[in-house]
Amino acid sequence: MAFFPLVFTINFFIHPKYSNIFLLLASLVFYSWGEPYFVFLMIISIVINWLLGLSIDRIRSHSKFMLVIAIASNLAILGYFKYVGFGIEIINNVLKRELLPIPDIRLPIGISFFTFQSISYLVEVYRKESKAQTNIINTALYISFFPQLIAGPIVKYKDINMQIENRTITGGGIAYGFRQFIYGLSKKVLISNILGKSVDIIFSMNVSMLDGKTVWIASIFYTFQIYYDFSGYSDMAIGLGKMFGFNIPENFNYPYLSLSICDFWRRWHISLGSWFKEYVYIPLGGNRKGNFRTYSNLAITFFLTGLWHGAGINFIIWGFYHGFFSLMERLCLKRILEKYKIISHIYLLFIVNFGWVLFRSETLSKALLLVMRMIMPWKYNEYNISIWEYANFYTLFTSACAIIGMGFLQKIIPSKYINWWKLSVPEFIYCACLLIISIATIASNTYNPFIYFQF
Repeated sequence: MAFFPLVFTINFFIHPKYSNIFLLLASLVFYSWGEPYFVFLMIISIVINWLLGLSIDRIRSHSKFMLVIAIASNLAILGYFKYVGFGIEIINNVLKRELLPIPDIRLPIGISFFTFQSISYLVEVYRKESKAQTNIINTALYISFFPQLIAGPIVKYKDINMQIENRTITGGGIAYGFRQFIYGLSKKVLISNILGKSVDIIFSMNVSMLDGKTVWIASIFYTFQIYYDFSGYSDMAIGLGKMFGFNIPENFNYPYLSLSICDFWRRWHISLGSWFKEYVYIPLGGNRKGNFRTYSNLAITFFLTGLWHGAGINFIIWGFYHGFFSLMERLCLKRILEKYKIISHIYLLFIVNFGWVLFRSETLSKALLLVMRMIMPWKYNEYNISIWEYANFYTLFTSACAIIGMGFLQKIIPSKYINWWKLSVPEFIYCACLLIISIATIASNTYNPFIYFQF
């Protein structure tokens, strides 16, 4: 609890030319607090990427070869820690015998995020969109900046490079950042954590004892939980960045207000979607080389999106699942969805809900059993589980607040009232109350997992 106030206070008073060094040291301390050994892996990764960036920029005759080496090096590190065990498991399953033992490899926190940021930097240098950073401190700060290090947003180097070298901390920026941090913290602590307890209880039950109603409730609660968990962390990261003088791009734009899967991915985890679009989908040809290539490129992109989220068949199927509906919208559904907005919204919520069951389930077989109970609840009513076995009135109140906060309230309130509310005295009092309640909740509760830390 004391880490951020201490870092913020020291950074505020030290000379600006020492700020990057101090924030880098603070970021490494922050990471090593939870990963005391893997911090050395991050340092090695930083040095390698800094040297490779300089090589790509200065040896233009071999820059493409250097870029391939650079990307391969980053993906090799990510692949070893995240996918080796999964790959061996697939081989053993195909051969139907344990040809190789599955290694016990612990996943470094946030490795997917800082690996993608490193690749972003190297590609931009290759494309001459950014100059190679000659100061290793600045490169290291970009890769390891603690607010968004372990769960994003994924920040492209060109969006923040000028701020690394020259930024200004203002009173307005601090106030805005503190406000966004409090909203993010309250999303996480007061909504996501509360609903997450019920989700965990239901998903830990034997599937054969679950009725359709209970699975639907678990699915809806998890839909709320993952949004408020991840968007809450993103808001905290963006708010902290603002307080240090950085403008980190928004990562969510009320995704559950979307009217299609394509629209959903423009609003959900925006930084990841734009990363795959810029560094995978467009380089593959995007939609410029005919329908077959477009659909193939979409399939590859969504496959990699699913795989990025986790080493498991259910994540891959989840990626293909979203890719299938994105493809269907391009083929025929788009015209229908554009005509009937209410139907479009219901369609989106159903598709996303089923998808989150795939995402949350430990195995694909379990996910399919749960989906069957959602589709045909009348066939699975032998056990009628009371809602009070996994929830209480506070849980139901929290779920009502979750519905209101997903963008519906903001959509109906005129913008002039929203603008009046921002940084006003009433909002200051409201934020102060949220902060006090959130801190009290954290102090009295040990349940504070972040879903995206595992990626």
